[in-house]
Amino acid sequence: MKKAKNIIPKTQQMILIVCVLGMFLQKSVAQRPTKDYSNEVATAWFNLQLQLIPTTQGFTPPVASRALGYSGLALYESVVNGMPDYQSLTGVLNEFKTIPKIESSKTYHWVLCANAAQATIIKSLYAKISKANVIRIDSLREAFERKYQNDADKETILRSIKLGEAIAKTVFEYSKADGGHEGYDKNFPKDYKNITGACVWTPTSDQQIPLQPFWGKNRPFVKGNTDFELPNPPRCEAGITSLMYSQALEVYSVGKNLSNEQMAIAKYWSDDAGKTFTPPGHAISITSQIVAKENLTLDKAAEIFCKVGIAAADAFISCWKCKFMHNVLRPVSYIRTTIDRTWTPLLDTPPFPEYTSGHASVSGATAQVLSDFFGFNYHFIDNSHVSRGLKSRTFDSFYEFADEAAISRLYGGIHYRNSNEQGLKNGKRIGKNVCELKFKVKGA
Repeated sequence: MKKAKNIIPKTQQMILIVCVLGMFLQKSVAQRPTKDYSNEVATAWFNLQLQLIPTTQGFTPPVASRALGYSGLALYESVVNGMPDYQSLTGVLNEFKTIPKIESSKTYHWVLCANAAQATIIKSLYAKISKANVIRIDSLREAFERKYQNDADKETILRSIKLGEAIAKTVFEYSKADGGHEGYDKNFPKDYKNITGACVWTPTSDQQIPLQPFWGKNRPFVKGNTDFELPNPPRCEAGITSLMYSQALEVYSVGKNLSNEQMAIAKYWSDDAGKTFTPPGHAISITSQIVAKENLTLDKAAEIFCKVGIAAADAFISCWKCKFMHNVLRPVSYIRTTIDRTWTPLLDTPPFPEYTSGHASVSGATAQVLSDFFGFNYHFIDNSHVSRGLKSRTFDSFYEFADEAAISRLYGGIHYRNSNEQGLKNGKRIGKNVCELKFKVKGA
């Protein structure tokens, strides 16, 4: 029996095979999971925020922590659909109920989705940025769009960009109800009445209004993260046998006899608002350096930036709640009325109550999250302030960096030891709660 002849010429067969193969390859590229991409888009956008914070009006430490929290959430939500073992944080975070869905039959490019989400959320959160910084945001967005313009078909690219923008807008709407919306315009509310009485926090100048006195009432990302009852601070007594006196005397004595190393530590962790990226920005700076060092893929980078951002934001809410609950006066006020009226601390005293330390709180929360993610004995070098002429710092664990950041405030003369210790403890507790969030789907 004779074999049937090919009804399709060999040339046409080859063309058909090439076309089918091309369609398959194009589709497979567009459907690549998040883990197939580098961390570049994540680190680029967070590094840009570190430059925006000191140059944007009103970006005090609480305001900066909030922006980093929501931009971290937008990053994670923009790529989580390409992470099979992970889930959206809707229903996981406090009052976070909805997020735009993907079309299951369609393909997406996760870098372009993340890129659009970051550009959109950052413009919304940093509403008072300069024209020059708007150009920087637009330029970074366009750079990633050009880089990946041939990585998928036009429909996939447009669909991915549209999804990223929609996710960012939804996250921004979620942010509006937390109590901190447009906080850059409300740093020093004139309707706040200072607590009066003996031995309570008072402004250190006649014109000083406390920074963000209502911030502690804001909605945290993790429900219950601001409900911890911290130990009461030492009673404000003037007697030389009181605990308050002994703690103030330590600040005074240390401040009068600072070593060169102690002065270097105090200045390194000063992270002054308006001059630097602030303490929460320092947390993100360390995270970004570790992400780059470990060459994390985009899925892992999105997870850790989200966790650190949420932890930093909640740490500041909890800390500010404690500050204005107890209204503890600053060392400079106590020391000048009880020990030495001519004493001046190394660092400028910030305009809000002392207990607990914001540096210690955010550093403790960050250290807990990073330790859970990278390990509890992780050696690293922090180069956050090298560009400002300060030497890098080397640590053998994340807890070690948190301890140094906390004690730096005693060296600087603006916190008592107890405030640093309790801030660290509370920050670690907040970080642990963030680590326990259900990022992964059940059974993954």
